[in-house]
Amino acid sequence: MKKAWQALLTVGISFSVLLTGCGGQSTTASKPAAEAEVQKPASEKVTLNIATAGDTNMEELQKQAVGVDFTAANANVTLNVVGTGAGDAGSQRIFSKLKAQKAAGKKDWDIDVAIVHQSIMSEMMKEDLLEKYVPLSANKDYVTSADSKNSLGVDVDGYVIPLFHSQVALAYNPQKVQQVPENFDELVKWIQENPKRFGYNGIKNGMSGVAFATAYTYWKSGDYETLTKGPIDAKVEEKWPAIMKELKALPVTYTNGNNGTLDMLNRGEIDMGPVWVDMFQLWKEEGRMNPDNRLKIIEPGLPGQPMYVVIPKHAKNKEWAIQYADFMTSPEGQAKYVVERNSWYPGIDPNAVMPKVSEEGKKKLFSGITADDLSKKGQMLPIVEYFTNLKTAYEKN
Repeated sequence: MKKAWQALLTVGISFSVLLTGCGGQSTTASKPAAEAEVQKPASEKVTLNIATAGDTNMEELQKQAVGVDFTAANANVTLNVVGTGAGDAGSQRIFSKLKAQKAAGKKDWDIDVAIVHQSIMSEMMKEDLLEKYVPLSANKDYVTSADSKNSLGVDVDGYVIPLFHSQVALAYNPQKVQQVPENFDELVKWIQENPKRFGYNGIKNGMSGVAFATAYTYWKSGDYETLTKGPIDAKVEEKWPAIMKELKALPVTYTNGNNGTLDMLNRGEIDMGPVWVDMFQLWKEEGRMNPDNRLKIIEPGLPGQPMYVVIPKHAKNKEWAIQYADFMTSPEGQAKYVVERNSWYPGIDPNAVMPKVSEEGKKKLFSGITADDLSKKGQMLPIVEYFTNLKTAYEKN
């Protein structure tokens, strides 16, 4: 992820200067997917089934933007888009569906393209549920980020293309928070002095709360490098019960999810809380968020994550699935849907994407959170074993 942020840092510096002056045939059976050539999808009527984890904005992206343009260019294609829910649970539902179809011995699986979190990749790979489609992608040369090769300690090289990289930051009302915390020490002090005015969703119904609890653990334990790179050591986890008890003893307000935190901030029920940068920016654009509210990443940092575009191993319409995946992960698709529409950071090489983004889009992308902030304070989530156990520790303590 750092490589992507470093590329954005270079681009971001230039920005600041500017601103201031279902029936396709399956892949060739006799060859592995990595060696087979992609055949042009047939023109008969096809229904593509798209399953996306994530909040409502993920489903809206497919139904209202990507899908509209793709079907306009391919009149024989109809999309069936299903949102499976926010947080890890949304990705778990996709995994469970694919695993059940594999167990049932189905020849054709009824999910053609899926968009999932990092957290599910260990299970996906272990069960051999995914196609190694990236070597067949028209965008394969742009799949360069570290997390497109390794996901929380799991080798995913060739199986995923990040749709985008998102980032958690603290959103706050500057009229209420006049001395904005610079680090976790100052944040804890602020929370204690302003009971119930800081809100987050714990680890239920959205990843912004999970990211905050993770960052708190990184800060208190001092084990960021070990938790994100290994090795696995059970002794590291012995610190967690005390850390979780301390975190949960803070006088905060618990929200009902990513949207809930934004909603309570906008209504003035809380003054600060962790949010996804892209959702915050979208709410502002749509007039659902107080335009005066601001964002900040405090020291030593807060996590971000990619969402992955994957293709199930026995997708019924595999060639059309690859076409659809390529459509939204191309430099043009990334510029239009990822950066311009949603203020996400590119999933593929930013150097291929950002020249296609308008100056207004560039300005919006780095509003409040600079490329330098991302490079220095954009953290990774823990590797799978630690991540699973960390969430369990939060719930038990």
